[in-house]
Amino acid sequence: MTVPFESHNDGGLPDEGFKNLQRVFGHHLQQAQGGMAFCVYRSGEPLARFYGGSTTRRSAAGTDGAGWADGAESWGPKTLAVMFSGTKGVVATLAAMLVERGLLDVRRPVADYWPEFAAGGKEGVPVSQLLNHTVGLPYVDPEPAGGDSFHNNARNAEVLAAQVPLWEPGSKVAYHAITYGYLLTELFRRVTGKSVGQLLSELISTPLGLEIYLGLPEELAPRLATIFRSDSYAISTYLQDPERRKIVERMYGQLLTGEKDHFNSPEMHRGQMAAGGGIATADAMANLYSRLADPDGGLVSAASLAEATRTWSEGLDAINDRPLRFGLGYELADSIGTYGPVEPAFGHSGAGGGLHGAWPEKNVGFSFLTNEMLAENQDTRVKDLLTQLARLV
Repeated sequence: MTVPFESHNDGGLPDEGFKNLQRVFGHHLQQAQGGMAFCVYRSGEPLARFYGGSTTRRSAAGTDGAGWADGAESWGPKTLAVMFSGTKGVVATLAAMLVERGLLDVRRPVADYWPEFAAGGKEGVPVSQLLNHTVGLPYVDPEPAGGDSFHNNARNAEVLAAQVPLWEPGSKVAYHAITYGYLLTELFRRVTGKSVGQLLSELISTPLGLEIYLGLPEELAPRLATIFRSDSYAISTYLQDPERRKIVERMYGQLLTGEKDHFNSPEMHRGQMAAGGGIATADAMANLYSRLADPDGGLVSAASLAEATRTWSEGLDAINDRPLRFGLGYELADSIGTYGPVEPAFGHSGAGGGLHGAWPEKNVGFSFLTNEMLAENQDTRVKDLLTQLARLV
């Protein structure tokens, strides 16, 4: 039996092309044990939307009825899910908005806003190097004491401020998977006096009516999909060096591969974890990126967006061996086709397969959101969808 799913051709896309999108979405859904959504928006309005599968893990892929896990619910338009590092693109958008308002200058030293950050030879490090993953602080050393230290933004930021970088800032690029969040959360607090979750609510979620959260309201928890890893899930699949693998393990700890269920915990959901704890619907994320892609979208000016999405760092990740290309917090179209066959493109991917981004020359924003984490070297879900979408828009 096939797994049913919901699809909407809101924008009047050509029938044959839309059916190809349906076919690709349905194909991947039949292989799934969880659920997924793929949404495409233009200028804040939906073009195409797909939702299907389960908000919890099914006992076997490609089945329905008795094959659904106990308590499973169908994935629909109102389903919320943790975005993992898709959160970083939202934080990059907040940074661009603060720059546009004159509250933040990416060329000024971080220490101008956060004096303690000057320790460890970092007095000249500009804000841009926090955003483009070249600052050389990929993990917190030493880790703060206490079992809940991961969720303590302030304490981790304090340690990072005193820390000596692993390399001369700006000389190498390496993905700052966790510390990006601590660094930007503290910088935003120093600049505005507000938490990152409050800024998100005031600048984006509330005025635009978008369900994007850093710090999920407790009453919304029943709508949240349960995250799970596929049996073959792995991280840093480009990396073969055992010594640098130790750095990766230190960066992530047991967050993505350990036995503790971090990303389904209430502490993560309410913790305002700006590197990977954002929660949203696929509609909200596609809507957000479509507004960024639209010169008249009202979030940031075309000039500010161009500055935020030009190349600020590029190269082979000094730790992970994965090709990277960053703007000011946004991932950019890269050599491995993360954002499909269209350039320019920007956004941010998340662990396990989520992807949220924009094709600005087509004024299109898109979001692929899932609760089933697949390894990057095994996952073709969003690339297949974007390949079909590129033929339509």
